[in-house]
Amino acid sequence: MRTMTITAGAVTAEAFAPFGWLPVDDTDPADGAGDRTLAFEWGDPHCNVIAHAFDEVEHTADGAARCTRLYRHDSHTQVLMPTNVEAIVAVAPASVDFSDPADVDTVRAFHLRPGDVFVLHRGTWHWGPFPLGPEPVRLLNVQARGYLGDNAHVDLPEAAKAIIEVAVTG
Repeated sequence: MRTMTITAGAVTAEAFAPFGWLPVDDTDPADGAGDRTLAFEWGDPHCNVIAHAFDEVEHTADGAARCTRLYRHDSHTQVLMPTNVEAIVAVAPASVDFSDPADVDTVRAFHLRPGDVFVLHRGTWHWGPFPLGPEPVRLLNVQARGYLGDNAHVDLPEAAKAIIEVAVTG
């Protein structure tokens, strides 16, 4: 079993571009341009607040979080924003299926602060966001109401013979 450690970096528009986009001001020419629009194939957009807890995932002795499963939604985009605490999210492009162990090399992680907003493209693999400490992260969430009918997942140890450890520095 391969164990790969990745360090969560800052979420920037350039770094996040393969996975989605960061919303911009309404006066920015990029607002709504190209693939920067929300898509809900089933016509069921929904906004709510969800939460993830620290103990939902295993952690190493040095504090890295173990990512063993990724999820994706092929029928809709998803908007997420942590509202209360710092968190981490791991993502991979929609173009991979993890049937090739090298697909694990496409996974990236981002260190999120309260108020960081990002949009996942349809089909983008994701894990989290999970909080860095004991307080659960509360997330503003915009996704399809029927997301459970479109919530594919991949178990990395089974499919790619790998585990990803997400670390944060600074």
